[in-house]
Amino acid sequence: MKRPKLKKSSKRLSCAKRYKIQKKVREHNRKVRKDAKKSGIKRKIKKDVGVPNSAPFKEEVLREAEQKKQELEELKEKNRLAKQKERAEKRKKEKDVATAAADPKSKKAKKMEKAKAQKNARAAVAQKKSTKKFRCSELSKVIEASDVILEVLDARDPLGCRCPQLEEAVLKHGGKKRLLFVLNKIDLVPKENLEKWLEYLRAECPTLIFKATTCLQDRTVLEKKQRAASGLVDHSRAGHTFGRDTLTQTLEDLANKQGGDSMIKVGVVGFPNVGKSSIINSLKGLRACCAGVKRGMTRCMQEVHISKKVKMIDSPAIVASPSNPGEKLTLRSLQVEEEGGSPVEAVRVLLQHCAQEHIMLQYNVPDYRNSLEFLTTLAKKRGYLQKGALPNVEMAATVFLNDWTGAKLSYHSKTPERQGLPPHLTDAMVTEMLTGVNMERINMANEQIIKRIKCPNQAFSICFNSKGLTAGLLTVNEIPEEKVEEEEGEEGEEEDISEQTEDMETAEEVKTPASERELPQKPLQQEGEQTKAKAKSTLVNPALPNDDDAYDFSTDFV
Repeated sequence: MKRPKLKKSSKRLSCAKRYKIQKKVREHNRKVRKDAKKSGIKRKIKKDVGVPNSAPFKEEVLREAEQKKQELEELKEKNRLAKQKERAEKRKKEKDVATAAADPKSKKAKKMEKAKAQKNARAAVAQKKSTKKFRCSELSKVIEASDVILEVLDARDPLGCRCPQLEEAVLKHGGKKRLLFVLNKIDLVPKENLEKWLEYLRAECPTLIFKATTCLQDRTVLEKKQRAASGLVDHSRAGHTFGRDTLTQTLEDLANKQGGDSMIKVGVVGFPNVGKSSIINSLKGLRACCAGVKRGMTRCMQEVHISKKVKMIDSPAIVASPSNPGEKLTLRSLQVEEEGGSPVEAVRVLLQHCAQEHIMLQYNVPDYRNSLEFLTTLAKKRGYLQKGALPNVEMAATVFLNDWTGAKLSYHSKTPERQGLPPHLTDAMVTEMLTGVNMERINMANEQIIKRIKCPNQAFSICFNSKGLTAGLLTVNEIPEEKVEEEEGEEGEEEDISEQTEDMETAEEVKTPASERELPQKPLQQEGEQTKAKAKSTLVNPALPNDDDAYDFSTDFV
């Protein structure tokens, strides 16, 4: 029991306990000696008798023994010091590793380096896949591997979505490959305009109308089954699909006519944002291909199994030829996404081919004099502002272009008067394309879909002036070589980034003028307008100074 006045309890034992311990120790030692005796082990060490006095050279022998003993001791000490040094280095190394692992800065630096390396690798692969030559080669692979080619056309501008080079490349195989038109986004055009375009197109090629689903979020078959089992039905306008049964039945009929158990391969081709991936997702019933408002999301061919006899092949967009007019390059190319053009300039070109009254009604903006004024008003209305409460014209232009290329804005183009077949088509080709396809069933299904679908009123749809077919580039040899200046510009940008991290102020003084340093995000057009407004205010009130200072401290005012 611990005594209350002592800091520590006593370690003294009672005599009985001490004697008991000693007895146990004696018994244990006796038992160990007995076992050793039975096993024949002798633990008794013989005593060194030393060198007898009668031995000759006794002193030399003793000296040699002493010297050998000292050498052994020195060797032991040396080994001990070596082991001690090795253990110290090992502890130091473990301590450094633990310190580096525990340091958050080093962790963050390693993570940043790893993320940077992964980002650079992904950027290199993405840059390779986004080149025009790679897209052309992938598109050529799709055409060669497909038995049926579905040319997807945007119902808002079907003639501008047609590529004569593509149709000619498909029809030159002499009936081995079939060509079908799929008129997509039919819910964004008036019914009268849709009926006229359907009559115009089916005179040249079998045409099916389609309305794809844009609300599919299922990425696997399991998610699709779970959604079907839960009984959830999407009643939104974007959740309905029209024309899926007709297109699937037509493709299965073509597969049955081939004979055997072979699977028919269907290539889906077209210009950017006409709905190629959305059509495949609608036929599959889940999100098998990546689709979105952004143009050029599909960069390589992708095979999707629709049924036992039909396999769809998604393809990258057709590369538009630089010889096309400005409005075609704006809608049918990736010029803005590849930083080859300005969104503001693209909007200016589009507004020239539209009625101003329709634009005002669609976007609920007042009368405007030019495209810059329209974008400024739209930016203020939508709340796209930047530093200094200035309207962000670039963002407004990007949103405007996304409305035109995405499935949101309702606009239509007038059907031209028929003046015969295009140069790349003949009557024999048209007759050959119509054979083997049940046109009566397709026409009946198209009429039923037109009656069921909800279309916008023609008074609230923008009238767009289309300028015929859009030329495309299908072979790698037709694509012009990329300029070296662009690569040098990219290298220069990387050097600029490194210089800005070292000296931001010096880089800004060298690269940007004084007006841009004051308002870095202000567009050039707005600078011109503000300069004019400032000059006007100066004329109205000549007492104001011309420079930016509001007060001159060198002048005394009474």
